[in-house]
Parts: sequence; structure tokens; C-alpha cells
Amino acid sequence: MADKQSSNGPDLTHGVPVAALDGGKLLGHVGEREVLLLKVADEIFAIDAHCSHYHGPLIEGLVQGETVRCPWHHACFDLRSGEAMRAPALSPLSFWQVERRDGHIFVQNKREDQKQAQPAGGQQPARIVIIGGGAAGFAAAEMLRRRQFQGSIVMLSADTAAPVDRPNLSKDYLAGSAPEAWVPLRSDKYYGKMNIDLRLRTEVTSIDSISREAITAGGDKIGYDRLLLATGAEPVRLTIPGADQPHVHTLRSLDDSRAMIAAAAGARRAVVVGASFIGLEVAAALRARDIEVHVVAPDKRPMERVLGAEMGDFIRALHEEHGVFFHLEDTAVAIEGSKVRLKSGSECEADLVVAGIGVRPRLALAEQAGLDLDNGVAVDAYLETSTPGIYAAGDIARWPDPHSGRNIRVEHWVVALRQGQVAALNMLGQQKKFEAVPFFWSQHYDVPINYVGHAEKWDEIVIDGDINAKDCTLHYKSGGRVLATASIYRDLESLEAEVRMERETA
Repeated sequence: MADKQSSNGPDLTHGVPVAALDGGKLLGHVGEREVLLLKVADEIFAIDAHCSHYHGPLIEGLVQGETVRCPWHHACFDLRSGEAMRAPALSPLSFWQVERRDGHIFVQNKREDQKQAQPAGGQQPARIVIIGGGAAGFAAAEMLRRRQFQGSIVMLSADTAAPVDRPNLSKDYLAGSAPEAWVPLRSDKYYGKMNIDLRLRTEVTSIDSISREAITAGGDKIGYDRLLLATGAEPVRLTIPGADQPHVHTLRSLDDSRAMIAAAAGARRAVVVGASFIGLEVAAALRARDIEVHVVAPDKRPMERVLGAEMGDFIRALHEEHGVFFHLEDTAVAIEGSKVRLKSGSECEADLVVAGIGVRPRLALAEQAGLDLDNGVAVDAYLETSTPGIYAAGDIARWPDPHSGRNIRVEHWVVALRQGQVAALNMLGQQKKFEAVPFFWSQHYDVPINYVGHAEKWDEIVIDGDINAKDCTLHYKSGGRVLATASIYRDLESLEAEVRMERETA
């Protein structure tokens, strides 16, 4: 995520032959800034060479029309404006003026005419209230201001910290390889500068859809013309004896991650209950801190339900190579001081216990407001709930997915960001359907797993390549149709799978 760039490739200020772009891409530099040349039809574009999210190399990405997609986490940028069109990237790229002279391409000046996103047309609401300080809520607020919405934005968050890069909490930040400065999505000054009224430590207890007011635990009534419900999910907590002890943790917020880091400082042994994505990312992070880690889970294989048996076996072996001990097809039944007692009769010593046994959507407020529920908050294709003027996005939203032909709810951070962006546009009257293909990534040591699509069930997994060699693509199929694709170190194939899915509807 660092901003520093080396000067790779030719100096574009001195010019390069047009023929050098026969492959459509060329990495060069202007001063110390790496710049990527891209040829689309007869036009040549010059943009920042690295994604504004995690600094992914765009030369390894996918050019689609007049956009480029990041190979790492599938952000998408407009080549004409540099705008971040699709999360997880939120900041635009710089782009440069391109000149052709005597069969050469010259790039010398950064363009200062960065295009502003077009304001939403039509009659605008005066007041928008966002309930929730996570990915969906932040992305909505950011998009509202990006689209030059001039009305008031009040963001009500029960969290103690401003919106954060949640994936980092279980990955690099927890492992100690990323500073806390990388965790906030924006600095504290951003909210004042953009006139976003962010109110932390604020619990909303009810919504009055008749008077159009959100009521807080403190008795404040905040009026709205449009409201976004983005309350997210909360971790499922252990209910076994001893689970209320101070060395037992869950991970969802920045406070949770801070507390776990503090506990890890004096810990030698840890038990992770649950072999979920969060649980195993925590295991990897704790191993990076040289803590002995035991994983306890009732599953036969870790993550088999999501990724299948072959990938589950690989993930187990990968963690075992890094020193993790597994206690599978077993459960924790009690935590007695520094001992975790298992159903099998075994005991694990633990200075630190982490529960990674899933999350559940926060639906109490939606239920109180009388919104239709269906394993989440039921929304239409525009993310509007059963009550006009109230939208829902993120972990709580269950929407009609055009790719699977089913109503689905997905607890992925990137999906929450993208839904927040679309909900913002629709609150401004744009009537934009949410049609993004779900995407998530998971990091285990040096191995990234990218997953595109959504497959709750499948009847066949087609494996291309070698999972154990960390070079593979897995296609999850039902009735011969690919519902989802997982990959390791095949970033371009993952992007191409995303594009294919975008073109297909059930």
C-alpha cells in the first residue's frame, strides 16, 4: 500500500516508438512516477501504473473497453478520467497528456483537467441519513459527494472509529506488517472537508418511516428524505462455559483488532475456534507473530463448504507447513482458565482464544422499522427496501442476483462497498440496478485466493492447473454452468471470469 514508486521502463518524456505498444501495454516513467501506456483501438492513454487501492500493477490487469481492471482485487478505472469506477479502489488515478510526433509517443505533462464525476440529474433529496459506519455506509457517503450532492449527509455509527479497511484487520495489520495509518479509509479531516456529519458511538434504536426520522439511544431525532440502512453484521460469539473471559476475542472492528494485538504481545499459545476465512487469516497473522496456533473446528476440511474438498485440503496443508495445528471434526466445549477443553477429551493450552465461527446480519432495526425480511433485508434490483425511500446495502441486503437468478445475501467487503455506491446513485434518482458479480479475496501467508461469483451449491468442480503448485483455477458448476471461479496466482483469468459472468444472466 505504500506510495513510493521506482522508475521502471523507458523515460516517456524522451519518447518511445509507437511500435513499442504492439502488445497494447507499456510500462515507463515520467520522472520518478511510473506511468502505464495503454493502446485501445487507435487511442493511447497514459495513467498511473498502480491501483490506488493496494498498489496492484495495472500492467498485469485487464483492459476492457476504455477501462482497466486491477489484477489483485478487481478495482476498475476509467482511462479517460482516471476515476475509480468500481470498489475497492475509491481514489482516482492521475493521467497524462499523450503526444505523437515522428512515429514516437511522448508523455511529459500530467493532465490537470481531471474530470469531475457528473452530478446526478433530477430532483435531489435535501437530507440523506446513513446508518452504519462500515464499507457500505462509507462508500455511499463518498459517492454522494463525488456526484456533487449538495444536501446534508449524516452518518450514524455505533463504532468508536471512523470507517476502516476491514480486510486489513485480520491480515497485515493484525500480523504486524502494516501500520495503523493504513487502516482508516480516509483521514479524520476528510469528513469535515466533505461536509459529512459522521457521528461515532451513536446507536440508532428506531426508524420512524412515517415522520422520516432516525431516533438514537440518546433521544436525538434526525430527519431524512432518503435513508440507507447499512448496519452490517456482528460476529457470532461463543456460548460455552468460560467464553466470557478477557482473553477470549472476536474480530470485527478496529477496537477488536487492537485488543487482539495487545493480547498477542504477551501470548505464546493461541486457539482459534472455527476454520472460517477470518479464523484462518487470524491464524496466519498470529503465526507471523511466532505464536503457536491450534485451530478447532467441526468441519472435515477447512472451508470445504465454500471452496470444495481439494482446496480445503490445500489450505490445511498450507497452514500446517507454517506450523498451525488442526483439531478438525471436534468442538470446544469449555474454556477453563488457560485451557480449552474439546469434545474429544483433548485440551489445548491458550493464552489467547479467538472465535471465528461466523457472523450474523444486524436486522433488529430493519425489523423494528417494518421492512420485509428474507434471511436479510429484502431489497429490489435498485437496493430499495419494501418501504419507499429506505435503501439497504452490505451484509444485511438480500438482493435479486441476475447472474444466479436467485435472491442472495453475500458477506463480502467488496460487495458492500459496491452496493453502497449503487445505493447512493439510486438515492439521487438514477435508477441503477445492482448487477456487480460478487468478489472476495483471502490471504494466507504468501498465497492469495481470489473468488468471483457465488456458488452456494454445485455439482461439479473443474480444476485447471495444480492446486498444490499454487497455480490453478477452479470452476464451480451447476448443470454445466459456471457459478463461481476461484484462483491462485491466475489474476488475469480471474478478471476474465468476472467479465464473462457480467455478460451472462440466468
